[in-house]
Amino acid sequence: MLLKHIVIVDDHTLFRGGLRMILELDFPGISVSEAANGKKFLEMLPGLQADIVLMDIAMPEMDGAEATHLALQAKPEMKIIALSMYGDEVYYYKMIDAGVKGFVLKDSEISEVKQAIKTVMDGGNYFSRELLYNVVKSFKTSEMLENEGMDMSDRELEILQLICKGFPNYEIAEKLFISKRTVDKHRANILSKTNSRNTAHLVMNAINNKWVEI
Repeated sequence: MLLKHIVIVDDHTLFRGGLRMILELDFPGISVSEAANGKKFLEMLPGLQADIVLMDIAMPEMDGAEATHLALQAKPEMKIIALSMYGDEVYYYKMIDAGVKGFVLKDSEISEVKQAIKTVMDGGNYFSRELLYNVVKSFKTSEMLENEGMDMSDRELEILQLICKGFPNYEIAEKLFISKRTVDKHRANILSKTNSRNTAHLVMNAINNKWVEI
């Protein structure tokens, strides 16, 4: 998929401006829009054709979780990546439930931001490893622990490992020499067996419970 339009939603003007400048240099030909908070972003939404939204979590007037939830109700095909600071952990599961495709730390190298954008554009999920370990450590709850010892086949564990590394289904199919439809079925079975709400929740559960090694 060709990347044409990115939206940065963040309440810090200097951060938005700096990130916009870098993205326009690194992705020639794209357009970049800005919104100062979730409410402003939703006001833009009716006429917006965005390929990727980089969404801050903690913002005034409307936070990233509520903005993501409402945006994806209106445009479920929209791909949203959460921009996170340490200390935002209380919002992580809200962002996952809302439907974000990944998390990137705001102090990441631009190369990681670019990798997150490319991975999500290709249909995958992206999680900063440093952030992910911080998240699962903070949310080691009984809900997660009850899934320990989950009965999964060797093939399901193999696919789970690749899901946690951010590979989309079609790339998993290519790596394992099976059809994408077979991968789709395995992914659905894994979500069901682990009681995971979505892929993001699955990744956190898998690493937290040591079902896979990243």
